[in-house]
Order: sequence, then C-alpha cells, then structure tokens
Amino acid sequence: MITNPTRQRTLRGHKPARPNPRAANTAEHQAVLVSRLTPRDKWIARMLWEHKVLTTHQITALAFPSFRSGRMRLRELYTWGVVDRFQPFVTVGTAPMHYVLAPAGAAVLAAEDGTDVKSMGYRHDRVFGFAHSLRLAHTVGVNEWFTALVDRARHSRPGEQVTLAAWWSETRCARHFGDLVKPDGYGRWNDGDQQVEWFLEYDFGTEVLTKLAGKLTGYAALAQATGITTPLLLWLPTSRREATARRLLAHAWRELDEPRSVPVATAAAELLNPGIAHPSPADDVWLPLDTSAGGPRRRTLTELPGAWPHVPPPDPHNGEADLGPDSPHPTAPPPPPMPPTPPVRGAGRPERR
Repeated sequence: MITNPTRQRTLRGHKPARPNPRAANTAEHQAVLVSRLTPRDKWIARMLWEHKVLTTHQITALAFPSFRSGRMRLRELYTWGVVDRFQPFVTVGTAPMHYVLAPAGAAVLAAEDGTDVKSMGYRHDRVFGFAHSLRLAHTVGVNEWFTALVDRARHSRPGEQVTLAAWWSETRCARHFGDLVKPDGYGRWNDGDQQVEWFLEYDFGTEVLTKLAGKLTGYAALAQATGITTPLLLWLPTSRREATARRLLAHAWRELDEPRSVPVATAAAELLNPGIAHPSPADDVWLPLDTSAGGPRRRTLTELPGAWPHVPPPDPHNGEADLGPDSPHPTAPPPPPMPPTPPVRGAGRPERR
C-alpha cells in the first residue's frame, strides 16, 4: 500500500517459482495471441514495458474490477508468456507477485509498432534481472504512488471528472531531462477544468536530505532552459522527515536566482488516512514550500495551482505527443495512464473480466 511501502532492506532475494507449463514463444503462438489478447491485456504489457515492474495489487488497481479477476487474468497472461513474474522474499509477511514483460508480450508490442523486439531494446535477461536490482523497492514505491492516483480516478464519485492524464517513468524522464535533472516521474492530473502537472521526487528515507535539497538547482536550470515552470512535488515517508527536509529545501530555494521558477510542495505518506477506501496523493496532504499565498495549510493536488498563481496552466499535449526521429531523444509515446474502456456488451467482442 502507498501508506506502508516495502523497504529495500527487507527484501532478501526472491522465492523460487513453482514449475508451471507455459506456451513456447513461437511465431505460431504469437499468431494465436492476436485473437486472445484484449486491448486491456496489451495496455498492461505496455505499462510493464514503460514502468519496468508492477505488482499484482498495482495491476488489479489499475485495470480490473476486483483482485480475483485481475489475478486470474494475470495467470493466463503468464501461461501465454505475455508477462513474467517473480515473488521477492521478505523477512516479515509475504510479498505480492511482481510482474515484468515477457518475450511473447514484447513481440506483440513490437509487431503493433511495426518494429522488432531488438529494435525496441527488449532483452529478457535485463528485464527479469530487475528482480535483483537494488532499486526494486524504490521503483515499486514510485509506481504505487502513481497507481494510487489512477485508482482514485477510477473510483471517483458521480459527477467528478478526474483523471491521471500523464505518467512518465523515471527512464523516460531521464531521456528527456537527464542532462539537468532526473526526476522519479512526471505526471499531470485533471480535475474538471483544473489541471496540475509536476515532477516527482520520491524519498524512501534513505537519501541524504542535503542532496535532495541540492536538486533544486537542476530544476531551476531546466526551467530557465525550457521557459516552462513545472512544480516539483517531494514525497517523504514521515512528517518528521518532511519537517527536516523543508528547512533544508527552504534554504536552497531562497538561494536560487529565480525561486519562483521552481514551485515546490511537500507531503508525507503517514498523513494519508489508511482507513478510507482509496487513499492517494490527490488528498489534502500537500504543503507548498512558499506559504505566502494562502497561508500554511495542506492542500489537495487540485488545489495546489492556487498556491502558485504565477504558474500558467500546463500544456494539455505534454506527455502525449510522440517525439520525431529528428529529436535528440526519439522514443515511442508513453501509454495512457488510464486503462482502456471495455467495449459495451453487444457492440462487438466483450472485454474479458
């Protein structure tokens, strides 16, 4: 859960998988998958390729009406070789199954994009090797952060028009902005006619806070180079660590040549209410670093632009447009964060639940 993420230090390798019969990744099998895979299945494959690893709980929260239906479909996708999985061993309790893109799934995506698996940069050993990465817990934590927003949007109240319109992975952000900054993600939230975009710095309580505060100079340089003012959101595990970070951030922020070019807000995971149905970063947990506008009060994600009246609304096309071959960072566009809408029954082949 976003209110209680798994720490890297609690991971102790991964459990050996039970032997299960799986389809061989042949041309004939890939042809069969054309009729078996739904738009949601392909979307899941693209999300795994974009964000490296997603847990069972995250995938079901992103795309399924219930945990049971999600688990059953993921078992089928695993059997067909579309996704692969591993289960980290933790010292207390049981970790959820973690999913990555498998060779047959990569072949499906490559065929849809008119390329081949080699050209898209897929290698199964590297993808599955992420099970041993020292950044596994951090990546899962960042993905849980964004998943909570999608889950909140999917369970919005009648009349609400909320959606996570953009979600860029750390890898994609590094391709675009890596010369200056390497945020843990980029996102854009739409709530009716209100929009807010941001870069995310996700702190797990292990990074030196002075180093975290020092990143503000990179974001200021990015704002100067692009002419775009993008808010920076910092997510910390506890209120105590947030208070310490805010003191260091405030000092570094005041030292910038143009502090207003880097709007900053902080929040702590322990401020979320685990008793509600869908706690998420959209809740009233955000405290702007500069509290001169509106006073020192916690705001929802939608209310944050009110603290920065000088920041223009985000470009609605950010996070959607593909980069052409002449771009210094050519890459396929990210998948939409919200899952595809299942077709209405009776209007063609129904979406499998």
